Amino acid sequence: MKRVLFLTNYPSPYRVRFFDELGKTMDVTVLFSIRREKMVHRNPGWFISGEGRFRAVQLEDRIAFGKAEVYRDVLQWLKKDYDAIVVCGYAQPTAMLAMAWLRRHRIPFYMEVDGGLVRREGTAKFLLKKALVRMPTWWLSTGKATTAYLTHYGAEESRTFFYPFSSLTEEEIAAAPASPEEKSALRRELNLPQKPMALAIGQFIPRKGFDILLQAAAVLGEDVSVCIVGGEPAQEYLELRKNLGAGQVQFLGFQKKETLAMFYRAADLFVLPTREDIWGLVINEAMAFGLPVITTDRCVAGLELVEDGVNGYLIPTEDPKALEDRIRRVLESDLLQMGQASLDKIRPYTIENMAKVHREIFENGR
Repeated sequence: MKRVLFLTNYPSPYRVRFFDELGKTMDVTVLFSIRREKMVHRNPGWFISGEGRFRAVQLEDRIAFGKAEVYRDVLQWLKKDYDAIVVCGYAQPTAMLAMAWLRRHRIPFYMEVDGGLVRREGTAKFLLKKALVRMPTWWLSTGKATTAYLTHYGAEESRTFFYPFSSLTEEEIAAAPASPEEKSALRRELNLPQKPMALAIGQFIPRKGFDILLQAAAVLGEDVSVCIVGGEPAQEYLELRKNLGAGQVQFLGFQKKETLAMFYRAADLFVLPTREDIWGLVINEAMAFGLPVITTDRCVAGLELVEDGVNGYLIPTEDPKALEDRIRRVLESDLLQMGQASLDKIRPYTIENMAKVHREIFENGR
C-alpha cells in the first residue's frame, strides 16, 4: 500500500471526508498546521470527526513571528519515507518551510490548490508567489481557471494534473431535481412563502456580496422570496434591508445539515454574488440538489461548473442589475431542465472520484 503524506492547514469537513476515502486504499498521514480552536469564524457544528481511516497529526512545535506561526516539527515528518508528499497551498508559513526543505533536499512533491484567481498586485508580492509556486515537482489543479492561475506564477502545465474538487459523496447527489409539488410542501414545512424562491448560503462578510443580493431583491419586489442562510447578519445588513425596502429577504442563521438540505430542495435557484471565491463549495452543493446557479466571474466553482443559459449564469461583480436580470431569466426558464443540467455536470464531482483521481496520479508516479 502506497504511503502518502499531506500537509494542510486545518481539518475542514470536506478534507476529512476526502482523507477518509483515500485512506481506504492508501496509507495516508495528514499534518495540520492550524488548530481547530483558532478557527473562530467557523460555527462549531461545521467540523466533523471523520471515520479515522487516516493518521491525523496536529503539529505542535510552534514559533511565532508576530501574527504568523511556523511549526518546526513538520520537518521530522518530511524526513520519513513516502511514495508521495502533497503540500496543500503555499500561503501558510509552515507550508513555505516544508517546500523550501523538500526543494533543498531534492525530494519530489506535489502542490495542491483548490482554486486561484489572478489579480493585480505589487511586484514584490508577485515575485514571492512565483518563487513559491515554482518549487514543486508537480501541481494538482481543480480546472482551467486554477491551472491558468498556477501557470501565471510559473507552474508547468505539462506537469499539472486535474482533480474534481468536491465536498459530496455519490449518494448525496440527487437523482432528479425536486418537483414543484415537493418544493411547495417543503416551503409549507419551513414556513416559507409559496412563491418563487432564491437561496443564498454563506457568512455575512463583505466578500460574499450579500449587499448586492439585497439591492437586486429590492428591485425584484415581493414576487420573489429570497432566503439567506448563514451566521447572524451584521447590523449593516439589517439596516440595508430596511432602507432598500427588501422585506421579502429572510436572514435564517446557521442551519443543521438536515434542515439545510430542505432549504436546497425548496428553492428554485441558488445565488452566490461573491466578490471573490477561490472555489465556493456551496456551488457544488446547490447543483447536487438540482438547482440552477447564478454566481460571479470571480468564483472559480462558477467558472468551472456553470454554463450560461444551460444550468445558470455568470455575472460581473458589483452589478445588482445584472443579478436581478438573471434571476428573472432563470425563473422564466424551464427550471427542471436547468436543474437537470446542474445534476449532469456535478455527478463526477464526488469525494469518491476525487480520491480515485488522486490515487491514479500517485500510483502512476507522476
